[in-house]
Amino acid sequence: MQFLAITARASLRLRLLAGTLFWIAASIAVAAWGLGGLFGEHVAKQFYGELKTHLDQLTAHLAVGAQGQPTLSSALSDPRLRLPYGGLYWQVDEIAQPDQVAAPAAGSLRSRSLWDSVLLVPQDAPADGEIHQHRLAGPADSSLGVVERVVRIDPRPDGPERAFRLIVAADERLLREPVAAFNSALWLALGVLGGGLVMAALVQVLIGLAPLRKLRAALARVRNGDAQSLVGDFPAEVMPLVDEFNAVLAENAEVVGRARTQAGNLAHALKTPLSILANAATGRDDELARLVVGQVDTAKRQVDYHLLRARAAAAVRAPGARTPLPAVLEGLLRTMRRLHAERPLELVLQPMSEALSFRGEQHDLQEMLGNVIDNACKWASRRVEVSACVDRGSLLIGVDDDGPGIAAADREAVLCRGVRADQQVPGSGLGLAIVDDLAPLYGGELALADSPLGGLRVLLRLPLADAAAQVH
Repeated sequence: MQFLAITARASLRLRLLAGTLFWIAASIAVAAWGLGGLFGEHVAKQFYGELKTHLDQLTAHLAVGAQGQPTLSSALSDPRLRLPYGGLYWQVDEIAQPDQVAAPAAGSLRSRSLWDSVLLVPQDAPADGEIHQHRLAGPADSSLGVVERVVRIDPRPDGPERAFRLIVAADERLLREPVAAFNSALWLALGVLGGGLVMAALVQVLIGLAPLRKLRAALARVRNGDAQSLVGDFPAEVMPLVDEFNAVLAENAEVVGRARTQAGNLAHALKTPLSILANAATGRDDELARLVVGQVDTAKRQVDYHLLRARAAAAVRAPGARTPLPAVLEGLLRTMRRLHAERPLELVLQPMSEALSFRGEQHDLQEMLGNVIDNACKWASRRVEVSACVDRGSLLIGVDDDGPGIAAADREAVLCRGVRADQQVPGSGLGLAIVDDLAPLYGGELALADSPLGGLRVLLRLPLADAAAQVH
């Protein structure tokens, strides 16, 4: 039962193989049992049929001599009967008459093959013409199969009737050895047949499940962003599943598209009145104008922040998104060089594999990396380094600066929205907070540490689009 429970939870290949191998083994065992039994029964019939033939010959040649002793009119034909312990034996016992005081000795007439042995057959009384079968111990510790019959002879018209027990026996090795030889050959043949059937089952399972491997490869292409739907020729039994999955992908893409459209519409709907309020307050130098400008700016940042989260959450649910990392980093560094052109910053991109890709939307990657690199540029004294590698099956991006860094006790606080480490540095305090919120949506995380350059190291862990690109 435990094996069946484990098999039920195992792979489809194991289920098919387990079921097939079970029935192959059961079929071979039943075939061996049936064929072995039939052959054994056939050999037994032949064995006792041969004994009955010799018994008929013995009956035909039995006679009573002039002295009243049983004798054979001629010798039986089988040469084994003349070879001591040759495996085939006959014996004639006279049955005592009711008026006889002493019973005649057993084995007074017997084959030369018995030599000095006598067959002691159970004292039953077969009816005329009836043949009994026995098994008994024979000479040289052999086991014998025996047939016997009773024959009555009236030697003289006026003499008493004589009764004789005629016995023919053979060593059961003549029965066992052919059966053993047949069973050996049978098991060898069935073993070869079973091996062939097992190989056929393996090939059948491998060929039969090949479309599932092809389907898995198609799913991997969708997940890695190489395709937007399942494409390929699949068997008729699998095509309904492929069609349903493609329908789900199309519906999901449509939902994501509607979410993006609604997010954009909401952004435009909110930004327009906010811009009007900001323009109305521009040029006025009073407390109300400054309050309006400050609150409008805060509202715009909050709107951008929450719209970005909503759009990212929708993008995460869209399969097949894939963004090459090196191209995005190179573009961001070019932008940052122009943005911070007034400062003597050295922005360095460490060598990395061109195969590194982020499993997600390009805009979200640009938003996260842009915030991290821009934050490093604001705090750096002269140098910012960007590196990327594959770590534990995910994409690990590191941004180092040579600025003052952040104390370990303050690092958790700077990830809160609106919190800045230094009010002297321009910014809203939303950069790292946005990254810290977006990364978990993709199953990633943001971490802060000490940089080898002396400042802050920001480590951003994100999902890897292609697990095969394990290049460090």
